[in-house]
Amino acid sequence: MDILVNVLGRVGMELLLLDVPYVCKYRYKASREPQCWENPDTVFVERLAVNYQENLSVTAFSKFIVNRSCGLTTIIKLPNYCTKEALEYVANEIKGLLVGAFNMPTKDIIPKFTSKWKSLEMMRVGKLHMEEVLPQIGLHGNNFIWLSAPYTYIGKDEASAIVTSLPKLKYSDLHNASFEKETLVMILKGCKKLVHLKIRYSWGFHGVDAENLELASHIPTFMYEGSIIIPFYDKVNARTMFMV
Repeated sequence: MDILVNVLGRVGMELLLLDVPYVCKYRYKASREPQCWENPDTVFVERLAVNYQENLSVTAFSKFIVNRSCGLTTIIKLPNYCTKEALEYVANEIKGLLVGAFNMPTKDIIPKFTSKWKSLEMMRVGKLHMEEVLPQIGLHGNNFIWLSAPYTYIGKDEASAIVTSLPKLKYSDLHNASFEKETLVMILKGCKKLVHLKIRYSWGFHGVDAENLELASHIPTFMYEGSIIIPFYDKVNARTMFMV
């Protein structure tokens, strides 16, 4: 049984739901083992959410996944259509979360649950309020090393939160983000352990120059191609565009 459960944990949620249980009673029983649901197939969830928005309760489906795993899920990606109720339920039930991807506003929810996620290593967020969320992650997540926040406004306060709250940060994906002039320098100077930084197609500053490249010389993978400055750039409008 253990070998079969290990295999089924790798086949993906679609097969677990629609194929495996109907092969035989033995595989049906195995497919209900919590270990099969530790790493849900988020691509399948996204497809369901897109194709059946009107008829699919994302909240109920998210609860179903967590309940099937008996709280053992370590990687979770909630779709864009996820409700606040679903996020709160998932956040409260999963104690050993390693990787979380939340493509919805998280300001009022994530800080409440980070104290439970002591194993958290990676997080991808959509509309992130860094000044409020990151200090909580830094306080409780001693293993946190990877932050992804594309399409986000990064001003001085946001850059300061990254630098001061995440001293062990190694990987950061900030592609298509909006930077103020000084914030990239703050990140390059302050994040001493970075080994991968992606700011491709970011905008709001004059692009990466020789000074930036010198500051980034300690980062093995620094991806900055396509960064541009927008004419008549207005940081207030930029903040509004990325944070509403």
